[in-house]
Amino acid sequence: MTITHTLLAIVSGCGTAVVAVALSSSTPASVAHRGASAYAPEHTRAAYELAVAQGADYVEQDLGVTRDGVLVCLHDDSLERTTNVEEVFPGRFTTDAEGRRRWMLADFTLAEVKRVDAGAWFGPAFAGERILTWDEAVAVVDGRAGLYPELKSPAHYADRGLDIVALAAAAFERAPPAPLPNGRDRLIVQSFDADALRALSKLLPAVPRVLLVGPQAAERWLSPTGLDEIRGFASGIGPAKAILLTRPAIVDLARQRGLTVTPYTFRSGATGDFPDVAAEMRHFLDTLGVDALFTDNPDQFPRR
Repeated sequence: MTITHTLLAIVSGCGTAVVAVALSSSTPASVAHRGASAYAPEHTRAAYELAVAQGADYVEQDLGVTRDGVLVCLHDDSLERTTNVEEVFPGRFTTDAEGRRRWMLADFTLAEVKRVDAGAWFGPAFAGERILTWDEAVAVVDGRAGLYPELKSPAHYADRGLDIVALAAAAFERAPPAPLPNGRDRLIVQSFDADALRALSKLLPAVPRVLLVGPQAAERWLSPTGLDEIRGFASGIGPAKAILLTRPAIVDLARQRGLTVTPYTFRSGATGDFPDVAAEMRHFLDTLGVDALFTDNPDQFPRR
């Protein structure tokens, strides 16, 4: 199948001009989920470098915001799962409604975030890895693979006076990724938050946008009416893979509306009834006909 893509060209100078160029690609794409996160600590330089080395077409960056308004690559709203923040800042936690101690990213400046170790939790070989800013992630990946950032928890950050959509739009416009030689979109933005994508569609209308859809939101978004609505502010959907296994017709419904389909997340430790992650990915690519997929194992992505 041939899927039409849009390449965003941003020319900086006295002003900013946006030019849309139609391109096409018939080859499905792999998105390295948090980098090559099956083999290296997620969202670190090591994970991103390995993803590129393993041939990922895109590298995903989950984006959060520090107290001083810097975009950094972190999946969670808090730091304790993937860093040693409890050791470095033992008293800087808050207690959530369930009584858990949380070291919230938005309570720390970038300088403080850079003090924590983001690699040792995964294995001693990765001790000393640091949390990357968006700009640092661009420097690692840019021109070698596409960038696929996710805007995390916009409402959470808004409650703290931080507008992640505006910060991201400014960052994307300030340093647009380099063109990719293979004709793919060089930047695709994703979020579970439809309002964030609506806002981004006004700020950077030519940037492709993907609405992520989990099982609880499937009824809301993955009907013909919901897909029609998505088409007004996004260029694709990213459904949980389990949804497509039970409702494969969604792929055709989305494609009829010009929406791409990129399911999540394919990992070697969770393949369901499939013998391995490569076989699982082949089913989604060849039988269901999705356009791309998120995987922790970019080295296992079936190449044409």
